[in-house]
Amino acid sequence: MARRSTKTPPPDDFEERILDIDVVDEMQGSFLEYAYSVIYSRALPDARDGLKPVHRRILYQMNEMGLRPDRGYVKCARVVGEVMGKLHPHGDASIYDALVRMAQPFSMRLPLVDGHGNFGSLGNDDPPAAMRYTECRMASATSLMTESIEEDTVDFSPNYDGQEQEPAALPAAYPNLLVNGASGIAVGMATNMPPHNLGEVIAAARHLIKHPNADLDTLMRFVPGPDLPTGGRIVGLGGVRDAYEKGRGTFKIRATVAVENVTARRKGLVVTELPFTVGPEKVISKIKDLVGSKKLQGIADVKDLTDREHGLRLVIEVKNGFNPEAVLEQLYKLTPMEESFGINNVALVDGQPLTLGLKELLEVYVDHRFNVVRRRSEFRRTKRRDRLHLVEGLLTALVDIDEVIRLIRSSENSAQAKERLIERFSLSDIQTQYILDTPLRRLTKFDRIELESERDRLQDEIEKLTQILESDAELRKLVSGELAAVAKKYGTDRRTVLLESAGTTVGAVPLEVSDDPCRVLLSSTGLLARTVTGDVSFDVDAKRVKHDVIVSAVPATTRGEVGAVTSLGRLLRISVIDLPQLPETAAAPSLSGGAQLSEFLTLEDGEELICLTTLDESSPGLALGTEQGVVKRVVPDYPAHKEELEVITLKDGDRIVGAAELRTGEEDLVFITDEAQLLRYPASQVRPQGRPAGGMTGIKLGEGAKVISFAAVDPATDAMVFTVAGSHGTLDDSVATAKLTPFDQYPRKGRATGGVRCQRFLKGEDCLTRAWAVPAPVRAADAKGTPVELPEVDPRRDGSGVPLTKPVAAMAGPV
Repeated sequence: MARRSTKTPPPDDFEERILDIDVVDEMQGSFLEYAYSVIYSRALPDARDGLKPVHRRILYQMNEMGLRPDRGYVKCARVVGEVMGKLHPHGDASIYDALVRMAQPFSMRLPLVDGHGNFGSLGNDDPPAAMRYTECRMASATSLMTESIEEDTVDFSPNYDGQEQEPAALPAAYPNLLVNGASGIAVGMATNMPPHNLGEVIAAARHLIKHPNADLDTLMRFVPGPDLPTGGRIVGLGGVRDAYEKGRGTFKIRATVAVENVTARRKGLVVTELPFTVGPEKVISKIKDLVGSKKLQGIADVKDLTDREHGLRLVIEVKNGFNPEAVLEQLYKLTPMEESFGINNVALVDGQPLTLGLKELLEVYVDHRFNVVRRRSEFRRTKRRDRLHLVEGLLTALVDIDEVIRLIRSSENSAQAKERLIERFSLSDIQTQYILDTPLRRLTKFDRIELESERDRLQDEIEKLTQILESDAELRKLVSGELAAVAKKYGTDRRTVLLESAGTTVGAVPLEVSDDPCRVLLSSTGLLARTVTGDVSFDVDAKRVKHDVIVSAVPATTRGEVGAVTSLGRLLRISVIDLPQLPETAAAPSLSGGAQLSEFLTLEDGEELICLTTLDESSPGLALGTEQGVVKRVVPDYPAHKEELEVITLKDGDRIVGAAELRTGEEDLVFITDEAQLLRYPASQVRPQGRPAGGMTGIKLGEGAKVISFAAVDPATDAMVFTVAGSHGTLDDSVATAKLTPFDQYPRKGRATGGVRCQRFLKGEDCLTRAWAVPAPVRAADAKGTPVELPEVDPRRDGSGVPLTKPVAAMAGPV
């Protein structure tokens, strides 16, 4: 049977239209449209708020849903559904992936979403849970991104179907693009930007606001390099400077590793920070593959001891007979414990993809912020003018309220009442309608006083807003002040250490950096670091929660060396370039960006680092004081080929309690004993001796007495003596008394004498437990580095002490 055709024939008036189009032209046009869509609508962030469209839509919709930090969590599926239905019709997977990343503290330096549930792990070894299980809300700092968006601060455009409006950019009260970075692959281009420290970026932005012509070197004093969420160490800053100058550059990120005794018989490498985006499972897997293929020697075992309380802790046990430092160098070379990061600062500026340097990125943001604050001020001024117009109309009516009521009551209708009021009181249509809508209960004497007060307040606010709009200086001052407030509230310490070179590990080659002046600092909690320049001043009175007292600071150069004097009379060399560099914006004198001295020095059991010294053989030399009362001035003789030198030959049982490098040779040497005796005499009374010599008698000690403090003090400067009394039976600082006395209250005596009393003991006290003689103003800290409040100055040389509020572990003056 023949099959019937079901095809509908064309109508009689159908006219066939066929267009001949060159396939090359069609493909070119279609591809360009696709490329533009990917670049502008998906892959690249906007340089103003640092967000891609999907991230911007998520944050905007969460703000519209009221998911603020003080509200409860909601299911992520609900947020994804709202965003997909109203703003982003590209599938739920892409929206949820973007939301997850904004909630990961190891991906974002300042997370934008507060997540509740499993949002994945570092390296994506444990993927996030499905959106139906996880919950979210806006993070605390996210409100800064959408703040004042309802005040006409940014432009809006229709969404994909024209039924909703979405912002072209968020107001962004901080430079989000630099703070959180970005990554994306578009068509023919890509972006890869590392995160930075919020406080440093804002400091650079504020400097640019004040000095629009600032050069890159000046800005890099505030932003010396990236600050990654996972910490680690950036090695080699040349690529960072290239990226800040040209928009492209490469640097290496190394894991933070310490050599520790992981068992009683075996050393190990303890990894506490990994490179950005690298997870522990990836490292463990690579190490096992290398050990199995015998490309890596000396590894006994690898354990992942990471937990929520202590964070990342990856322990790599090293076999006996292998050098842990050499094994570590091989791990850096062969595993993801060292990764390269290629910076490619591509972002949209006015819809155009551009490669931007550090200054250009800051300029785009600052200009955006100027525009936001200007539009916000204009919006607020208009609102206040409108309100002032109504208040003035109501006050005009209150002056003759009886006449107003009479006109209203005698009018035929509200329209006539409005016309008669306008004619009688010369009011506008809006003012008249507001008067008619105002209930009689608002026309009391008290309400009139309130209205007059509101009028004055509105006039004052309008005047201030007008000043902002008409004065560029006021606008810049306001924007800078708002940025400072953000940095104060949300700023955190730097996590990533910046190193000029890989240090002294096997096979490392220092970078050819300029030999600039710097200062090497040692803190009371054993941190070492170097400053950017040699003339950094430290604000002793700066308010901070935690700080380290700087117990030793010496001038140096970047490619030079300094010496470290220990309690056993050894002088060890330290290469300055190996020390972590502190940016000038670090909260001085905090060494939060420093490194433990154990990473640079190997000390024996019971040996302590006493002070730092230059290796300048033209200086007056070192002054040393020992527990048994010996004093020595060391002739500065430091052979370059020796890494370890002996600066004094100690008697059995003796140890160095204090050391200082003399600057002029005119200093006074100060001994303080546990019997509360203080001896002060000029350094010129001590003859310089060679390094092997054993010194000479510095102070005459009573039977059983010992020296607890030795210092060199410039008599031309103000100085203080701080002593803490206790008992030999307890040596407990919590029940101690202390005294702070000016140094000039103690007279000079001759060398090898007994000195004078520096504190009178109270009942239950029989010795001094701690003592210092340091330049003023003085600052003290406990063993954890937190500040300790000192007692009032006591002018009595031999007076008794007052109770301490907290034990003092370290004290120092200005550096």
